[in-house]
Amino acid sequence: MASRTKDVTAGDVVALGLKGRRFDWRSYLFQGALLLSLLISLSFLVVLLMEVIQGGLSVFTDRGTDFLEKGLSSLPQTAGVWQGLVGSFYIAIFVIVIAFPLGVAAAVYLEEYAADTRMNRFINVNIRNLAGVPAVVYGILAVTIFVKVLRPVTGGPTLMSGGLIMAVLVLPIVIITAAEALRAVPASIREAGFGVGATRWEVVRSHVLPSAAPGILTGTVLSLSRALGETAPLLLVGAITGFLSYGGDTGPFSLLKERFTTLPTVVYDWAREPSQGFRSLTSAAIIVLLGVTLTANACAILLRNRFERKW
Repeated sequence: MASRTKDVTAGDVVALGLKGRRFDWRSYLFQGALLLSLLISLSFLVVLLMEVIQGGLSVFTDRGTDFLEKGLSSLPQTAGVWQGLVGSFYIAIFVIVIAFPLGVAAAVYLEEYAADTRMNRFINVNIRNLAGVPAVVYGILAVTIFVKVLRPVTGGPTLMSGGLIMAVLVLPIVIITAAEALRAVPASIREAGFGVGATRWEVVRSHVLPSAAPGILTGTVLSLSRALGETAPLLLVGAITGFLSYGGDTGPFSLLKERFTTLPTVVYDWAREPSQGFRSLTSAAIIVLLGVTLTANACAILLRNRFERKW
């Protein structure tokens, strides 16, 4: 019996398995259900996009770039999204300046320097939990800290408070995506750097980060896209959902402690208006928001491809 068992090769086992294989209808049924769900979701998305485009194209046809250059107004004939574009631009600057460097630095420390201790595992778990916290919870945090406690610094419900809370909101996402990109770098690259006598920082700076740059860029721009599309935290910290005057001094730094609005806030406000004119403006503002988001994603793709070719 033992000799017969030894004569059975791996090929015989595979052949026996293939001969005894039956039609697994459950797997095909599950795959079909998944494909059907995907097609249904895409069909809803296509219908919504077509409806938005049809409703907003008339605004661009009639007004042209005037819709992008005008500020908020109670009259649909003169209302525009310029102030929303400015507010979203400042929010993006806060995210880029605060969340991106801190997130990448934290990911580098956790992946390249931190030891596998209980405390570091606890930190990793909490970072992943924070990435799934609803945005409105961050808005409550902003009201408590940035609007009330740090009022002498932020000025209360101002653009600075909104930018800070959006940077805090996307920070866990930046850390997670950057850490995954660093973890995907082969260990042989690190070993090659250590083998020629490089320090850990030299290996990280010259080998690991350039190799992980495409993944880091993709993750950071996706987090930026989320920040540009959030509304609830900004409403809680004082984003305007009505007429917003330009004020006297409109310098770039004086705006940080002024009331503000953003593109998602403008869409939210116009969508509540009963007038048919504002419905068309809502669709046009959504098209502008989609254009800004797609532009950011396109920049990320171009930078990622450039880093990949260079590496």
